Amino acid sequence: MRLLTLKYKIIVFLIFLLGISSCTTLKSIEQQKEIIFIPVRAVSSESVKPYKGWWVYGEDQHIFKDEETLEEYDLTFPNENMVELVELYLSVCEMEYFPMECEMTGILNGNILEVSNFEILYIQGCEE
Repeated sequence: MRLLTLKYKIIVFLIFLLGISSCTTLKSIEQQKEIIFIPVRAVSSESVKPYKGWWVYGEDQHIFKDEETLEEYDLTFPNENMVELVELYLSVCEMEYFPMECEMTGILNGNILEVSNFEILYIQGCEE
C-alpha cells in the first residue's frame, strides 16, 4: 500500500515538473512575438528634389500641378498629420480647390509625389 502511494506521489511530482517546464517554454515564445521588425526604405538624397507649382485640395484629395511641366501629381505627406494639414490649407485658402503656390520637396514615384517638406510661396488671388 505504501509503495503504491509513493508511486502516485512520484507520478504527480513528475507531471507537476512537466507542467512547470512547459509554462516557461510558452513564456519565452510569447516574448519572442513581441519583437516587431519594420522595414525601412532607403532613400538617397539624390532622389529628393524641389518642385515648384500649385497645391490644390478638394474632397479629401491633395493634388500638385508642376509649374515646369504642367503635370498633375497626387500628393502624399507621410510625415504630416493629415487633419492638421487640411486645416492649414483651408485656413490659408479659405475654401477647397483654391490653388496655393508652393515649393514641395520630395520624391516623385510615378504619379505620386511623396512630400518631405513644403513651403507656401503665394496664394492665387491675394495681392500680398
